[in-house]
Amino acid sequence: MSDDEQQQQQNPAQEEVKSEDANATINIKVVSSTGEEVFFKIKRSTKLSKLQGAYANKVGKDVGSIRFLYDGARINDDDTPTSLDMEDNDTIDVMVEQVGGSA
Repeated sequence: MSDDEQQQQQNPAQEEVKSEDANATINIKVVSSTGEEVFFKIKRSTKLSKLQGAYANKVGKDVGSIRFLYDGARINDDDTPTSLDMEDNDTIDVMVEQVGGSA
């Protein structure tokens, strides 16, 4: 067996251990409605409100004027990647809050 094959067999076990560790990092892609992508690397135990604030600062918007969605559901301030069962390289969608619409 070559060295590459041995490394490939060892890596899946290491990744499974990482996913259960609350301090393990996870890569999150935040995508705006215009298609802009921003990547974040955070711990699984980090509240997503911290990521939301960092994203808002990065794009120059007020965090109160944008909404974050994961799998179509709005993300609450106290949600974490662990509480939402997020996996590495998952995507969070960002929408601009719209006011009005009463008929």
